[in-house]
Amino acid sequence: MVKVTSPANEERLRDAERSQAAILAAARDEFSEFGLGGARMDRIAERAALNKRLIYYYFEDKERLFQSVLEQAYRDIREQEQQLHLLDIAPADAVRRLVEFTWNYYLAHPEFLTLLNSANLHRGRHLQESQHARQLTSPLVETLAGILERGRKDGSFRGGVDPVQLYVSIAGLSYFYLSNNHTLSAIFGRDLMTAKARNERLSHMTDLILGYLLVD
Repeated sequence: MVKVTSPANEERLRDAERSQAAILAAARDEFSEFGLGGARMDRIAERAALNKRLIYYYFEDKERLFQSVLEQAYRDIREQEQQLHLLDIAPADAVRRLVEFTWNYYLAHPEFLTLLNSANLHRGRHLQESQHARQLTSPLVETLAGILERGRKDGSFRGGVDPVQLYVSIAGLSYFYLSNNHTLSAIFGRDLMTAKARNERLSHMTDLILGYLLVD
């Protein structure tokens, strides 16, 4: 027997999805601005223009809401990475594209970096308790492993490269620079966020990663 969903039920489902999306967007902004400790559910409700009780109904408490925000943040970046179609291009071009994407994504989404900072302050426990975050990341590791293997087989890449270690290096080169740009600019007496400096950084990172991978 086929269960038929009534128009009224469908509209309620759409309302629930819209409400949850609004809460997650508001919570993302609140957590990225104030961190987990400083975030307030009252302000999240005000940002979302929804009743605070609805937040507790969908997400139980602030800790679960923070976990959901982190999961959504990873879902967003992983979905955009999938649109790069890295397995459809030459290995060196695929790695170059991933480096460029990661850099540009972090630039366009500074809230992603501040959310990670807050998550690390709490020793990553919200992600450790999340099955979704690991499941979202597995395809990226598999894709990168495939790229490395193709490069090894065609003789362009060295062998024995761990895809997780490689991705940590790609992400870390962008993350450290952007998360610490204020202090780095101050101690070196250079504005590291000018257009020229950003272009130089991207070129430097790409050269470093490909210089490690490519066989002379």
